[in-house]
Amino acid sequence: MKTILIVGAGRSSSALIDYLLQHASLNDWQIIVGDISLEAARERIGSYAEGKPIQFNINETSRSEEAIERADVVISLLPASLHPLVAKHCIAMKKHFLNASYVSDQINALHHEATANNLLFLNECGLDPGIDHMSAMQVIDKIKSNGGILTSFESFTGGLIAPETDPENPWRYKFTWNPRNVVLAGQGTAKFLMEGQYKYIPYQQLFKRVTPIDVSGTRYEGYPNRDSLKYLTTYGLHDIKTMIRGTLRNAGYCSAWNVFVQLGCCDDTYKMEGVQQMTHRDYLNSFLDHKVDLTVEEKLCTTLSIDLQGDEMRRLHWSGLFSDEKIGLSEGTPAQLLEHILNKKWKLTKGDKDFIVMWHRFGYLQNGIKKVVTASFTTAGENETQTGMSKTVGLPLAIATKLLLQGKIKQRGVVLPIKKELYDPILEELRTLGISVIEKEM
Repeated sequence: MKTILIVGAGRSSSALIDYLLQHASLNDWQIIVGDISLEAARERIGSYAEGKPIQFNINETSRSEEAIERADVVISLLPASLHPLVAKHCIAMKKHFLNASYVSDQINALHHEATANNLLFLNECGLDPGIDHMSAMQVIDKIKSNGGILTSFESFTGGLIAPETDPENPWRYKFTWNPRNVVLAGQGTAKFLMEGQYKYIPYQQLFKRVTPIDVSGTRYEGYPNRDSLKYLTTYGLHDIKTMIRGTLRNAGYCSAWNVFVQLGCCDDTYKMEGVQQMTHRDYLNSFLDHKVDLTVEEKLCTTLSIDLQGDEMRRLHWSGLFSDEKIGLSEGTPAQLLEHILNKKWKLTKGDKDFIVMWHRFGYLQNGIKKVVTASFTTAGENETQTGMSKTVGLPLAIATKLLLQGKIKQRGVVLPIKKELYDPILEELRTLGISVIEKEM
């Protein structure tokens, strides 16, 4: 019997855990789910006899080591900052390690040890990063094998809400993954390559400079991720003229989110005072000039040159930013308070469905002729628990785990899913599960 340890039973874990439990009996696996909340682990396992819930806290060293020691493969769905702690235990105990997060310098530093111990340390095998990598490399390798020369690559992915969900929500958005990551998204400087020129967008400009993108007849807006340039090496595209990876949102989202950015609401570097008595309205007012003859709404519109009756204000009103409701925290940074306020309206509720959109565009030369191909997919969640985000983050990891335990993955060390050995079988099985990337010549 092989034992799979999954640490973290949060909102992105349901599809992964269900898949592995459904395949456990046939493959003689035991699935152990560990979470700081034992109840959360129990809920994820349900009635499956092959599953076992445990309480898991990576900061409790001896108990963490004991749990990892019993496993053959460890899948980390913890916050990305905790992956290196799990990975170091896996190195010490010679266990395979898989996760869906961006590979960190700390994880990369373990490559030689993992290779020497015949271990797979697979990273970036979720949605974005993950399916975006695999679907991109499948097209890139196909173009190259046919003698094509890549000239441009653009890629945008977003987790949104389905059209029928919360129709009064003017943002067309709710928290479908870690809310803290959403609030802190985009901080730092975005770096990318556009028609041979290196481009840089600082955080305070990021949500003003969006790109319109059409996917299956729907107009979205995209903003660049922090560092697209590192994927020139990852994808083997050193001679390309355009390289940009970014995030998709529904039209209008970015201009409203920019209000928070310009005010400083996404700052996570200091704690605010008087939080216990603070209302939502007080929170916004704390970032504005002290002008007693103007309302908070008027001061905001004057400060940011936006229309009092405009779309940005409509979105802020809907989210309760101008209400006299107490925030409900005793302390916190601006970012923590904003997350808490938004979560009151942005949390998925019963019957809600999320909606995933991914879009690539490749430009290339074939026998001197310019060509363009797109690759895209959309998928919706089933409900507020079995989400599209859970499926697209968890299923690639689950399939990779199965392939590893079946001896079908030979790569070792710190790895991304950018080789045919990984992307072909994972994408093929995802198609059977309703996640199908459609390629079109333009």
